[in-house]
Amino acid sequence: MEAIVTDQPEQTRPCRLVAVTLDEASISHISREVDHERRVAIYDLVDDNSFAPAGHDSGEFTLNLALVSGRLVMQIGRQDGTQVITHVLSLSPFRRIVRDYFVVCDSYYQAIKTASPSQIEAIDMGRRGLHNEGARALMERLDGKIVIDMNTARRLFTLIAVLQWKG
Repeated sequence: MEAIVTDQPEQTRPCRLVAVTLDEASISHISREVDHERRVAIYDLVDDNSFAPAGHDSGEFTLNLALVSGRLVMQIGRQDGTQVITHVLSLSPFRRIVRDYFVVCDSYYQAIKTASPSQIEAIDMGRRGLHNEGARALMERLDGKIVIDMNTARRLFTLIAVLQWKG
């Protein structure tokens, strides 16, 4: 295992995610494009994030996302397997945003095959707008539970959308 070298001592390093997983039982059959979005979101999320569970000023955390009875289950732990906290969120505030997001994403994937650059850009702007709306909704739902920045929220929203993908 490769050592990570940092200039900051352990106690002053910010809180962050070092591993993110999706519960395999929660993922239905996903398309190649959705699987690509999932892999990119996880890679980008682990590479650069700000994730601070309430009551934690520093530390490295793992996150497992699952769907249970129509709710999002966020299991937060430490790398050694120690459980920190589990948050369960209703998905109701995300349903419309996720549905619209996938409609626009489907349009985007079709457009990149045949549309002009300006048409692709217009669709992508709509996609980014919905992505931001979902990220803001997530930040509101996590208020007082987990502090995250906008980029982290955007990547987490992508994973929430993947979990809700129905094909």
